Amino acid sequence: MTTTSPTTHPTTTAPPSADLASFAGRHVLAELRGVAPGVLGDEQRVVEALRHALHEGGATVLDVVAHRFEPQGATVVALLAESHASVHAYPEASAAFVDVFTCGVQADPELVVDALGRELGATDVRAQVVARGAGLAPAAGGREVDEPLAPGMRRRWRLDEVVWRGRTEWQDMMVARTAQGVSLFCDGERQSTEATQLVYHEALAVPPMLLADELRSVLVVGSSEGVVSRLALDAGATRVDHVDIDVECVRRCAELLPYGYTPAELAAAEAGEGPVRMHYADGWRFLADAAARGDRWDVVIVDLPDEPVEVTDPAQHARLYGTAFLRRCVEVLTPGGVVCSQAGCPTLWRNETLRRMSSRFDDVFTTVLPYCSDEHEWAYLTGRVDPVDDPVALAVSRLHRFPALTSIDAESLHRGAVLPCALRARERLPVS
Repeated sequence: MTTTSPTTHPTTTAPPSADLASFAGRHVLAELRGVAPGVLGDEQRVVEALRHALHEGGATVLDVVAHRFEPQGATVVALLAESHASVHAYPEASAAFVDVFTCGVQADPELVVDALGRELGATDVRAQVVARGAGLAPAAGGREVDEPLAPGMRRRWRLDEVVWRGRTEWQDMMVARTAQGVSLFCDGERQSTEATQLVYHEALAVPPMLLADELRSVLVVGSSEGVVSRLALDAGATRVDHVDIDVECVRRCAELLPYGYTPAELAAAEAGEGPVRMHYADGWRFLADAAARGDRWDVVIVDLPDEPVEVTDPAQHARLYGTAFLRRCVEVLTPGGVVCSQAGCPTLWRNETLRRMSSRFDDVFTTVLPYCSDEHEWAYLTGRVDPVDDPVALAVSRLHRFPALTSIDAESLHRGAVLPCALRARERLPVS
């Protein structure tokens, strides 16, 4: 930036509140990894990549300068109307440091970093966003995620650090540090957090593993983190088949999340070595092929992102919520086996998925055991095709299957098995 002498300062100033409002910006500090050395060694290529990225992020480029170092490496700096951007390239490490700071709201420095990663072919982009100035509270941490909850309602997450963000073949994925620890977001929605992931996964996995007569084999559809597989092994299962369509999401979770699979555990599961076997496949097709082969499991657990608001939404996982898929799950059960699915939210203003899933389970299963989690927005349904007089009592009698539980005991099973009154009182929806 240029400096001016005191005599060139304006003789009039804006009101203090206006000055404070304009003195704010976002500073992204990022690392690009997995970039080809030949790309980083060509400073003109880096210049063009930075120009394209800045344009995509809405920044106004005033000038760009580059300096090449010997025997390798380069620094590229862009002067912006909104502030500045820089790239420090390390070809020998296939990596680069990136610094993008923009004032105001016209430019988006995070979009710039994402675009630069694509332009340079980075396989890994890690970024930290810092809010600067008076326009954002210092505690805001910079970046936020507005998670949709219901029509007209959203929840705002402060992201203290973006550990990784990118687009997999199937969804936008981000791992970030939040007030709840390391957290996973897919398509803008929180999937799990370090602080509450065990509460979520116990609510999903424990009731079906208690209601099933046997617990030798478990099939998990979705649930990218791998926590359910661990819970199944803890309860005595000797075979766990895990099916997920998103290869990169599963591998990123193992690499970046402090819960679920470790990279070594996932590698063993992918190789079919040990009790857990990883299958990268569409759940719908996997179940059809398994039924044709005569494969059977004692427990089938389906853990997916929430059902699309519109039943006709083309989201890949939408059909895995339907009655036809539940019947497909039944086809691969052993006698006395159960099917469990993530079934939406019991909260009054957000319970449409739970209403639909309750109707579907009632249509397919004779015995249905609900469980509403301690986390207010999650409910699960477990079904058996044969009648059980008191499914809650049966589940309670088998709590000894788990050596230790964090969030479920006999009282919570009784409490969680009662669906909200407002939902029970409403008319049953047609199944689909």
